[in-house]
Amino acid sequence: MRLLVTNDDGIDSVGLHVLARAMRAHGDVVVVAPDREFSGAGAAIGSLQDMKPEISRVELDGIDEAWAVTGAPALCVFFARLGVFDGPFDLVVAGINPGNNVGRAVYHSGTVGAALTARNSGLSGIAVSQAVAGYGVEGQGWAEMLADMKWETAAAVASEIVAALVADMPAAPTVVNVNVPNVELSEITSWRHAVVGTVPPRAVSSAEKVPVEGREGVYTVRMGWGDAQQLPSETDGGAVERGEVAITYLGPLQAEPRDDLPAIDAALDRLVKH
Repeated sequence: MRLLVTNDDGIDSVGLHVLARAMRAHGDVVVVAPDREFSGAGAAIGSLQDMKPEISRVELDGIDEAWAVTGAPALCVFFARLGVFDGPFDLVVAGINPGNNVGRAVYHSGTVGAALTARNSGLSGIAVSQAVAGYGVEGQGWAEMLADMKWETAAAVASEIVAALVADMPAAPTVVNVNVPNVELSEITSWRHAVVGTVPPRAVSSAEKVPVEGREGVYTVRMGWGDAQQLPSETDGGAVERGEVAITYLGPLQAEPRDDLPAIDAALDRLVKH
C-alpha cells in the first residue's frame, strides 16, 4: 500500500507532519505538499505554462520521502498520478487542516480539493480537518490560534478511517471529508454521518473598497463579519460544534438533464436553426 500525503498549508505545517507519521502504520508514505500556503485553492492546478512548477526533496522527521512543490495541493496529486514520484499510489490523504472544512468551505478548500483530485485520478481521497479554538468551525485558523491544537486527535481519527479503507478498499473511488473537534481523543464520545451545511457559523456580511494611499485607482477590500450562528446538529459544522466527529461523503459531479429551463432550450433552438 502506497499512500500520498498532502495538504494546503504547506510543507512546513505541523498538522501535515503529524498526519504523515500516523499514516506509516498503513503503508509506504510519500509526502508531496505545496512549498508554501495554498489555503483556499480548491482543486485548482494553476496555469502550468506560466508557473513552470518545480519540485524539490525535503527532509521530514520520520518520513522516508518528502517533496515540496511550487504549486497547489491538487497539482501535487496531479503530478503523482502522472508518475513524477515513481510508482502508482493507492490512496491520497490530505491534512491535517487547521480549521474545519464544512458547509460552503468545501467548495474552496485546498485540502478537500486534493481529495477530489484523487478521485478524478481513480483513487480514493480523505480530507482531514480540525477545529480551531476561538475561531469557529469553518475556515482557516491563524498561527496565533494554533498553539493548543490537538493534532494527535485528528491523526488518530484519520488512522482508523484509513485502516478501514485499506482493509476493504471501495470499488469506486470515494472522497471522505473528515472534520474533528479540537479536543483530546478521550473527550470525543460520538460521531455522525453529517450533511454538508449551507449556513456558515459566521458569514462575511459586507465588503467595501478602501483606497490605498498614494496609489490612485487601487483599493483594498474591507470585510465585515455577521453574528455567530448555531448550526443544525445534523450538519457537518453543527456536529463539530457539539463535539462530534463529522463524516461526509462528497459525491462526484454528475450532469443531470433538466426540463424546467425552457428559455435556454428555446434560445439554443433559435441559434442552431437559423
